[in-house]
Amino acid sequence: MTPGARVQAAIDILSNIARTHAPADRVVDGWARASRFAGSKDRAAVSELVYATLRHRAELAHALKSTDPRLLALGTVALIDGQGSEAAMTLADGGAHAPAPLDEAETSALRHAALPGGEIEPWIRLNYPQWLHAEFAAAFGGRLESEMAALMSRAPTDLRVNLLKATREEAADQLAAENVPVEPTLHSPWGLRLKARANLPGLKSFRDGLFEIQDEGSQLACLVANAKPGEQVLDLCAGGGGKSLALAATMNNRGQIFACDVDPRRLNNLMPRAQRAGIRNIQTRTLDKWRAGEQDKSLADLAGRMDCVFVDAPCSGTGAWRRSPDARWRLSEAELAAYHAAQAEVLARGAFAVRPGGRLVYVTCSLLPSENEAQIDRFLAAHPDFAYEDWRQALAGHPQLSGSPALKLSPASTETDGFFIAVLRRLE
Repeated sequence: MTPGARVQAAIDILSNIARTHAPADRVVDGWARASRFAGSKDRAAVSELVYATLRHRAELAHALKSTDPRLLALGTVALIDGQGSEAAMTLADGGAHAPAPLDEAETSALRHAALPGGEIEPWIRLNYPQWLHAEFAAAFGGRLESEMAALMSRAPTDLRVNLLKATREEAADQLAAENVPVEPTLHSPWGLRLKARANLPGLKSFRDGLFEIQDEGSQLACLVANAKPGEQVLDLCAGGGGKSLALAATMNNRGQIFACDVDPRRLNNLMPRAQRAGIRNIQTRTLDKWRAGEQDKSLADLAGRMDCVFVDAPCSGTGAWRRSPDARWRLSEAELAAYHAAQAEVLARGAFAVRPGGRLVYVTCSLLPSENEAQIDRFLAAHPDFAYEDWRQALAGHPQLSGSPALKLSPASTETDGFFIAVLRRLE
C-alpha cells in the first residue's frame, strides 16, 4: 500500500467507527480480514494511525475546528506524527486508493492547525470528555495532568505465567527460545512483559499452557483475592474466565471455583482454556437475571458458603483507555449510570454467598470514584456485617503499591491498567 492508501484506509475505518459506534478493535480487525492485499506492515501502519487519531481526538478537533475523520487522520500525520501540514496534504492527491484532493477549507484548516498549549482546558489537551473532569479531578487531585497523560500512552502486553506448569524463569527461557524477549513485571510475581510484538497464540509455549495474556493489574487483583488451596470461590462476573484461571492456579487445583456469568457466550472458551492450563477445579454456571430482594435461584445452593466471592464488576473501563482509546468517546452519562446500578446489584448479589468470616473482593478497571469508593461506601452502609480488610496482607513486600483502604492502580503510578481493588470481610 502507498502512504496515501494507508491514510485512506484509516479514514474509512474512522468513518465506520463514527457511524456505527462499534469498538475500534472490532472495526480494525474487520478491515484487516477484508483487505487481503494489505501486508503486515500495512496493517500495522493503518492500525497505528487509527489509534493515534482516537487518542488525540479532542486536541486534533480543537486544532482543526472539525471532527471530520478525513481531516482528523491527516491532522494526525501532520501534528501527531510531526510530518507537517504540507507533507500531509500531499498524501491527498486523488491517486489510486489515496484520499481525494483537499478543498479550500480543508487546506486552510491543515495549514493553520496547531496543537493547543497549556492555556487550554485539560480535557482538550489530555483528550477526555469534559463531563468526566470533576470525577478525574477528585480521583487524582494534583496528579491529574500526569495521570491523564499516561492514560494516552500505548499499553504494554503482559503475560501471566501458569505456575501449575512452569516458574516465571522457566517460562521466560522458553519464550526466549521462541525469539520472544520478555522481562519480569515490576509488581506481580507471575508476570512477564513483552519487549517486542509477537504472535503469541502461534507459540508452542502458549499452546502448552505456560502462560495467559493478562495485564499486570488484573494479576494483582487476583493476588489480592488471596484464594487458597481447598477454598470455595465464586467468580461472579467471570466473562471469558481470565481471572478464574489465575485464581485456580493460586489454589493449586484444590478446592472449587464457580465461574458464573449472565451471558453463556462469555463462558464458552473458559473450559478449553482451563484444559490447556491443566486446571481441574473450575465449573461454569449461567446466572439468571436477579434483583435485590428476590430469591436468587441461580446461587441458592451457594448462599453463605463461599470463602471468597470475586466480583469483577461491569464498569466504564476508564482504567483501560490505553488499550481502547475509542472507549473514552463512546461512554455516555446514561451508560455510566447503568454501570452504577449494575455494580450495586452484583455487590448485593455476591454478599449473600459469602460465609461468615469470608471475603468479598470488589474489582473494577475504572478510575472513577463513583464506581469505586462511592459504591463501597453505599454497600457498607447497607451491609453492616461487612468491613474493609487490609489488602496488604496478600501483597506483603510491595511498598510501592498504595491506596487505603483499597488498592488503586494506574498507568502513571504502577505502569499497569487502572484498577480499584477492595477486600471486604464478612464479620463472624
